[in-house]
Amino acid sequence: MDKHKRTKLEARGWKIGTTAQFLDLTPEEAAFVETKLALSHSLRARRTKQQVSQTTLAKRLGSSQSRVAKMEAADPTVTIDLLLRALYALGATPRDIATALRRSGDLMAV
Repeated sequence: MDKHKRTKLEARGWKIGTTAQFLDLTPEEAAFVETKLALSHSLRARRTKQQVSQTTLAKRLGSSQSRVAKMEAADPTVTIDLLLRALYALGATPRDIATALRRSGDLMAV
């Protein structure tokens, strides 16, 4: 957000902060959420780049298309284990996953 917009909002009584501050998350909870989001974004990017449908990926995982949609949306019911399994099913390597997590950490530091 640019400085002018921030100043204007604060002058009108708005409080500006992070999602973690708004939800009162501990640093550990915030890191967990960011990890899950990074894996979810990586999954969707990898799947669409490979032109694999959610249905096809679901079949590879022995799951459903709606479950894949939830994985890509970082739904709270989706485990990190399932996200990792899906990434590996799309050919991701541990290095690919580390890169996705590192990019997420870079965004958090901004």
